[in-house]
Amino acid sequence: MSKFFKKLGRIIFAIVDSFLQFIDKTIIMPISRLVYNISKSSSGNNTNFNKLLNRPQFLIIMSLVFAIICFWLIDNKVVSLVDNEAEIIKNVPVNLVYNEEAFVVENVPELVDITISGRKSDIYLAKQLGEFEVELNLSKYTEAGTYKVYFTCSESINSVDYNLNPNYVNVTIKDRVSEEQTVTYDLVGTDELDKKLSVSSVSLDSSEVVVKGSQDRLDEISSIKALVSVAGDTYKEKGTYELTSIPLVAYDKNGQIIKDVVIVPKTLTGTLVLDSYKTTVPLAVYTTGKLINGKSIASITINNNSSYSVDIYGDEEDIKDITNVPVTVNIDGLGSESVIHKTVVITKPNGVRDISLKNATITVTFGDEEQKTIEINDIGNRNKAEGYSAVLVGSSNVQVQVKGVRSNINNITASDIKAYVDLSGLGEGTHEVEVKVDNNNPLVNYVVTSTITVRITKD
Repeated sequence: MSKFFKKLGRIIFAIVDSFLQFIDKTIIMPISRLVYNISKSSSGNNTNFNKLLNRPQFLIIMSLVFAIICFWLIDNKVVSLVDNEAEIIKNVPVNLVYNEEAFVVENVPELVDITISGRKSDIYLAKQLGEFEVELNLSKYTEAGTYKVYFTCSESINSVDYNLNPNYVNVTIKDRVSEEQTVTYDLVGTDELDKKLSVSSVSLDSSEVVVKGSQDRLDEISSIKALVSVAGDTYKEKGTYELTSIPLVAYDKNGQIIKDVVIVPKTLTGTLVLDSYKTTVPLAVYTTGKLINGKSIASITINNNSSYSVDIYGDEEDIKDITNVPVTVNIDGLGSESVIHKTVVITKPNGVRDISLKNATITVTFGDEEQKTIEINDIGNRNKAEGYSAVLVGSSNVQVQVKGVRSNINNITASDIKAYVDLSGLGEGTHEVEVKVDNNNPLVNYVVTSTITVRITKD
C-alpha cells in the first residue's frame, strides 16, 4: 500500500511541478516584463507610481494575484489550455449481482468497453489509480421476467467522463430449477497416449449429478459428460490410475456445450485402467492389375520369407476379429522380368492403434502360365433375402479353369475351390445366376463362365 501512495505522490508532484513551471513561463514572466516596460516608459511622469513599480514586493503580489485568477479560470474550465481526449478501455469484466439460488440470468455480456474522456493528465491519472469495475445489479428483481438494466461503473476521477458500451442490457431472469442427470465419460487426449496402450476401463465415483438452470436450458441437455484426459506424461505405461477433479460438461443434441447451467458437483473422481492389447496376424499380399499374356506369378515372399506376421495393438474389441493385415502390389504390365522387388507401406486396419512393422519388401517371381480344368458341384449361395429359400434347378456341375505356373496349380483340387452364387436383390422365382469363386491366393487365377438355375421361394 505504501508503494502505491509513493507512486501516487510522485504523479501528483510531477503534475503540480509541470503546472507551476507553465504558470511561471506563460504568466509571471510576461507580467513582470510588462510592468517593467510600463515603469520604464513612464519614468519622470509619475514619481509615486514609479516608486511603487520599483518595489519587488509589489511585483510579486501582482504576479501571485494574476496566477491565482488564471488557476481558478483553468480549474473551472472557463479557460482550457489543452483539448479534451478520449480513450477506450476494452473488455472490462462485468460483475453480476443477483440471487443465484433462486434465478438464472441470461443475455448478459461477460465483457464491456469503457470510454473515458477528459484532459490528458486526468485520463492518465485515472488509468494509474487501478482496475475499472463494472457492475450489473439485479438484486432488486424478485420475479422472473425481462428487464432493461443499466450497467454501473466505478469512477475514480470526478473530472473524467465514463461511458459504457453497451450501457444497458435487456436481461432475462428465469426461475432456477434442478433435476438429476446420468453421467457418462468421454476420453480426451487419446492422440497423446502411447500407441501400444489402450483404455481398458474408466470408473466414476458417481453416475448421477444434479443440474440446475432454467427449464428450457435443462430441456436442451442431451448428455452430461465427464471429460477424462489421458494426455501428459502421467500415462506412459499400463496400470491403474486414480483420477481427481474430472470436469463435467453439458452437451445439446448437436454436441454444443450448454453454458447456462450449473452442475453439482462440478467435478468427479474416478479410476482409469490402461492396458496393452496385442495380437499377431499374418501379412496378406494382394495384387492389382494384369500380367502380360502367358505369364503368372510363381512365388511371393515378404522380407525374404514365404509368410510374415506382425503384432497389432488396439482396444480388445476393435482388434480381436482382425485375421490379417493386407498389403497390395501393382503388377500391371509386368511378367517379362523374372523377379521384381517392391517396398510397400503397411496401412493399419481400422481400430489398430499401432503395428510392429511400418513397411515391407515384397519380392515377386514370374513364370510361364499353364492351366487345367476342374469340375465342381458344391456351390453355395450368399445374400439371400430373409424369409426365403433357394435351391438349384438341374445340374450343379460347373467347370472351373485354374491358371498359374505348373508348380502352383498341380496340387489344387475341387475341395480347394469355394464357388457360390450371389442372390442380392433377387426375389421369389427362378433365376439364371453367374457362378463366382473366392480367390485369396495371388498365385492362382480362377475363370468360371457357367451359370446355374436357382429357384427362390418364400419359407
